[in-house]
Amino acid sequence: MTSRQWVPAALVLLSLLPVVVGAARVSSMVGGAPEMADDARMQTMPVPVLLHIVCASLFLVLGAFQFGARGRRHRVAGRLLVPLGLAGALSALWLTVFLEHPPGDGVLLAAFRLAAGSGWAAALVIAFAAIRRREVTRHRAWMIRGYALAQGGGTQALVFLPLGAISGELPGGTTRALLLGACWAVNLGVAELIIRNQGGKRHESDHAGPVRTAGRVAADRG
Repeated sequence: MTSRQWVPAALVLLSLLPVVVGAARVSSMVGGAPEMADDARMQTMPVPVLLHIVCASLFLVLGAFQFGARGRRHRVAGRLLVPLGLAGALSALWLTVFLEHPPGDGVLLAAFRLAAGSGWAAALVIAFAAIRRREVTRHRAWMIRGYALAQGGGTQALVFLPLGAISGELPGGTTRALLLGACWAVNLGVAELIIRNQGGKRHESDHAGPVRTAGRVAADRG
């Protein structure tokens, strides 16, 4: 299996729990499914909640396949990803500011959420501006950063599920806020490694191209 196959598959798996929980929340809020915890709070702002769940879920799944896509398919999906991502990020910011926080969520966690949502939106705007100027490398780098921030829920699930299974309860307060913030930071760190690695490969390719061309010319003359 090549990287174009396993990377999207791994990202879809990482997105699975947030997407499934989001789908259950939508079913619960719209009707026809058992009520979930926190439904009463979510129902105070159903439109931004549903907008965030739907747009963020589509962004995560569709964005995963961008890591292996090329050509026209990549461009078509990209035209969908930017508005989806902006809707997901802006609705998250709206909910952070205006939706009543659950017990235990303090100022620190709100600050982390505002930073992640703002960074997600800003990354997409920069990426869109870059591709309009045909700066493909810059566009790709900022889309990867935006996707890394959007994928925070997947990484957080990987951390909190084992903690809950081991201790029988999830951490709260400042500990929870720091762990959630650390997950966003880890995602950004991985994104920067990917960007640097891709930049190195392109740099080598740029140098290898003229060498191969010169070799072909010499062979033809010989």
